[in-house]
Amino acid sequence: MSSLWKPTRRGVLSTLAFGAVSFSVPGLFAEELAVTAKMGEGPFYPDKMPLDTDNDLLVVNDAITPAIGDITHLSGRILTASGSPIRNAFVEIWQVDHNGVYIHTDSAGAGNRDTNFQGYGRFLTDAKGQYYFRTVRPVPYPGRTPHIHFGVSKNGRRIFTTQMLIKGEKQNKSDGLFRRIDQQSRDTVLVDFKPIPDSKIGELAANFDIILGVTTEELEDGSLKAGIGKPQYRGQRGR
Repeated sequence: MSSLWKPTRRGVLSTLAFGAVSFSVPGLFAEELAVTAKMGEGPFYPDKMPLDTDNDLLVVNDAITPAIGDITHLSGRILTASGSPIRNAFVEIWQVDHNGVYIHTDSAGAGNRDTNFQGYGRFLTDAKGQYYFRTVRPVPYPGRTPHIHFGVSKNGRRIFTTQMLIKGEKQNKSDGLFRRIDQQSRDTVLVDFKPIPDSKIGELAANFDIILGVTTEELEDGSLKAGIGKPQYRGQRGR
């Protein structure tokens, strides 16, 4: 696979992370799933959206030069605690680039930002609640362990916000936000980044299922409304 690969929605959903993730049939769980722990949005949701907002964060529009970093195929599902898929939900992610810089004017090291990294992406879940992004393995930000921010919107409103951390990362133990999560819920935001077999460029696969403590009925009102919910952080400029 070329590092300049631009995924299509149909192609991605047929191969999610090259078979590295096995998706079980939703709705067939003997017990309710563990609800994903909430984590705050933080102050670096983009104060100015990038030129490109699709699910491939490695290439901005039709640029020739890709972003620097360990290519990661990030996939998962948005489910209720009973295992029902949440379809037509907007999943947003935002994170630092390989240099540890957000696409935000107040980010530390803003002058050293990798302009080839999109920094933000969005994806509309399919009938199985599945989403997919191509991004880079996150690196630390000053005072924080490596992480990726997630926002989930349904019918034009933000319904869930959390952060995904790397399982086994040493800095997790000293991360203030992670330490606020109760011990039993911490595993719900920890994700393995596994090498993809036979990848010639060292690509990784990560699977993060987000389990919401609500029912499908609570999220549906009989109509599909477009749009993404407003970010939670009130102090950002330009919003």
